[in-house]
Amino acid sequence: MSSRPFALLGLSLLLAACSSQPEEEIPQAPSAPSERKASAAPQPLQAGQRELRGSLLGAPANSEVELALLVVDERGRPRGELGNLHLSGNGQALPFSLRFEPQPFSPGLRVELRGRASQSGRLILRLPPRTVSGTDSQMLGPLQLVPAP
Repeated sequence: MSSRPFALLGLSLLLAACSSQPEEEIPQAPSAPSERKASAAPQPLQAGQRELRGSLLGAPANSEVELALLVVDERGRPRGELGNLHLSGNGQALPFSLRFEPQPFSPGLRVELRGRASQSGRLILRLPPRTVSGTDSQMLGPLQLVPAP
């Protein structure tokens, strides 16, 4: 018996599977405990945890905004992440509360708050890197997003 009919059947099944509509993606839980969506009711800080508070200006409605608190070297290259936060832009000032665990790091490194906003998967705005002095809780006030290059 020839294997040709089985090969044709297998090939046609493979092509049929590739041409079908993709299944809807199932939302996944955040991969890290520091990554979270902003919630309406603030939770109390856990022991040893710190917080940066402020508001972002210029995030258009239906945009996705990500803030990250990074440890960077003298050349501005990220060497670690202390925390991050995802928000949805609404066209108004966007309040944020970014929680993080302070960590000791080597001399020559600094802590920076960085941010970006995207719409339909395209980067549209960014937050110029802002050096954060110390690793205590701080109120940063309003921060302006600028057009991304």
